[in-house]
Amino acid sequence: MSDIAAPRRHPSRPLPSPAAAPTNRISARISVIVTAVLLAALTAVVFDTVRAGDSTGDPGRLLAGYAVAWTLFAAAVWAVRRAPTRAATGLVLAGAGAVALAALAAPPRTSNDMFRYAWDGRVQAAGISPYAHPPAAPELATLRDDWLFPTEGACRGWGLTHTDSGLCVRINRPTVPTIYPPVAEGWFFAVHALSPSDGRHKPHQVGGAVLAFGTTIALLTVGRRRGDPRRAPARAALWGWCPAVPFEAVNNAHIDALGVLLTVLALGTVATGARRGALLGAAIAVKLLPVLVLPGALSGQRSPARVARVVSASLAVVAIAYLPYVIASGAGVLGYLPGYLQEEGYEPGDVHRFALLRLLLPDTAAGATVIVLLVLTALYVWWCGDPARPWRGALLLTGTALLLVSPNYPWYSLLLVGLVALDGRWEWLTVTMAGTVLYLGGRLLHGFPLQAWAYGAAAVCVALGACLRTAPAREFLERRRGRSPGCT
Repeated sequence: MSDIAAPRRHPSRPLPSPAAAPTNRISARISVIVTAVLLAALTAVVFDTVRAGDSTGDPGRLLAGYAVAWTLFAAAVWAVRRAPTRAATGLVLAGAGAVALAALAAPPRTSNDMFRYAWDGRVQAAGISPYAHPPAAPELATLRDDWLFPTEGACRGWGLTHTDSGLCVRINRPTVPTIYPPVAEGWFFAVHALSPSDGRHKPHQVGGAVLAFGTTIALLTVGRRRGDPRRAPARAALWGWCPAVPFEAVNNAHIDALGVLLTVLALGTVATGARRGALLGAAIAVKLLPVLVLPGALSGQRSPARVARVVSASLAVVAIAYLPYVIASGAGVLGYLPGYLQEEGYEPGDVHRFALLRLLLPDTAAGATVIVLLVLTALYVWWCGDPARPWRGALLLTGTALLLVSPNYPWYSLLLVGLVALDGRWEWLTVTMAGTVLYLGGRLLHGFPLQAWAYGAAAVCVALGACLRTAPAREFLERRRGRSPGCT
């Protein structure tokens, strides 16, 4: 008799049938093929959409392209879940690279922020603080060229602005100083320093592609480190394949992508402490929105010393980043930020701040109510959050803030997409979709309360997702599928 014991079997699990393994292999191969086909289609749609026109010329055509891209993205993420882990990882990396490359096929199509990035990098290369003068200032006249300051033609077309002094400029708000924090300005300078003299928009787009792909790699790394390699590829795909990434992080080259990468590294690759605080401080010094992640980074941390280490490290990095610019420009380092916050009401017409609360409350009470709700949410995330999954609380607070503020700009939610990829709660991506629909569709439906409808639908989807993730709902769904309930 053999002295090797037979493997023990869980009493609730039947032994696999002889045909199960071949069937599983066939299912896995089909999943890989289907995912690859969907990714090829997604790449083609991204390529076609960025070449189709701009946001003022044909917003309906762009919106249709975005809709098809989101549909293919959802189908691909669904299909890749059944692929073997190694194949799924390869598909995630290949798909993320493919859609990023496709977004390089045309200049920015829906935002001209990138032109300010290029200008700020050029100004710094000349040894001048970007906070010292606006682009239209005569002190910077020697830095102007025919790309950012066209001198021929009638100054008509997408992204072109006429100043009161007669300048034709591609840069938005050319008569006010820059708004961007110092780490963002450091990125603008680095891209300028590494770019050929005739690179124009392409270096910043390539930089966005590098940041987007780097974030995908970081997400895969985080998934492996937390002992969940099976789910890691599908979750990383929520960022790498999400249409918001090629359109906003690559084609429009929004600097938010750098903040997302730093946030993913802070929450997923380092333990709580000074290193996490330093990375979050750097993210905040890219764009202020990652400050919403801070309570999530402190989830469950009741020790004053631990909280102080994270917060003090964040503040120290922000202060150090600002120091050279403060020396050069003094209080001017705030740039146009105060004016921007006052201006973003949002624009007169159909789009306003706090759209959902305005349906229930007077306009004068909406702002104060948002502050109270966000403070309460932040306290809940800090006190009751899971320290092993700090991204979950960060996602809750960031997503709640975007729902309540209801921004007109879809790139604000790139941070949300990164947090969704960390946590897997895909229903929050509807907030990103709401911003996209509002930004492009608002030009087509004047007079229709699109903002409230779009963000209201996103809020309903988030609420439904939360309900379906409760224990009774999971148990019911598992029983319908013929499996015993498990944990997520």
